[in-house]
Order: sequence, then structure tokens, then C-alpha cells
Amino acid sequence: MCITDPEQLWVSDITYIRTLQGFSYLSLITDAYSRKIVGYSLHPTLEATGCIKALKMAISSRKHELPFCLVHHSDRGIQYCCADYVEILKEEGISISMTQSGSPYDNALAERVNGIIKDEFYPKRVYQNHKEAEKALSRIIKIYNSKRPIAVLIISPQIKPTMKWGF
Repeated sequence: MCITDPEQLWVSDITYIRTLQGFSYLSLITDAYSRKIVGYSLHPTLEATGCIKALKMAISSRKHELPFCLVHHSDRGIQYCCADYVEILKEEGISISMTQSGSPYDNALAERVNGIIKDEFYPKRVYQNHKEAEKALSRIIKIYNSKRPIAVLIISPQIKPTMKWGF
């Protein structure tokens, strides 16, 4: 797939966020063209609820109306395969793509964004609790979306037309 515009491909993944109370689970949906996080949710469990919340946020951020073709790519985690998640994608006319082998290389961009958020913004950080992590991650994602993608725009002149879409 050749990505030429925003909202052609979203990539999704879940990463673990450490707190003193245990782990919380960060669901991210990233636009493959703009590299912006378009949906996210930090949830205290691995239930599909967190992924569904991130998906609904991403859908509400869409700039294009149907029938603009959008593909949602993820691993084969149970959260992305569950009936509720798949139903939302189908209702929105979003095509479903999933990794074949279970290899992280099949979802490399989503894995990379996880790494940037965890390693560049708070390496080895342990939050007091879920609420503190949620507040910090909201701020981190705003910073990532407003500062981090600028480097991509400067390095890749082909991506400059992103501005025409308001990203």
C-alpha cells in the first residue's frame, strides 16, 4: 500500500505503562501518513474497552467523510478481533487489516510509536497510579502530536502536503 494522504491507514497497538499499583494499558491509533496519534486510551485492564475508546476518539477526529477509503491495521490481539471492535470498524466503513505472523515487524510503525512514547518521553518512569499516568500521557501525546512530527515534515518534503488536510 502506497500512503499518499492522511486517513488512508491507521495502525494500532497496545503497550504497558508501569504504575506502583501494577500495569495500565495504553491503546494507540496512529495515522501512518501524518504519524500523529489520532486516538488513545489508558485503561486499567486489557479488556477491549480501552481499544474501543481509542477507536472512537480516532473516528471522531476524522476529517474526511465516507466513502474515503481508510484501512485499520493491528496485530491479532483479542481486543482488535472482538465483535464490538470489528462492528465499529464495519459500521464506519473502515477496512480491517491484521498481521499474519504475529511478528512485531508486521506492525512496525505502531511499535515504533509505542517506543517513542515510552523511551523518549518518560524512560523507565513508574507512575504512582493509573490516574497520574493517564494525566501525564494525555500531556505527552499532545506534545508528541505538536512537536515530534515536525521532524518528519522537515526531513520528508513529500509529506508537506499534509497541511492541506489540516493535520
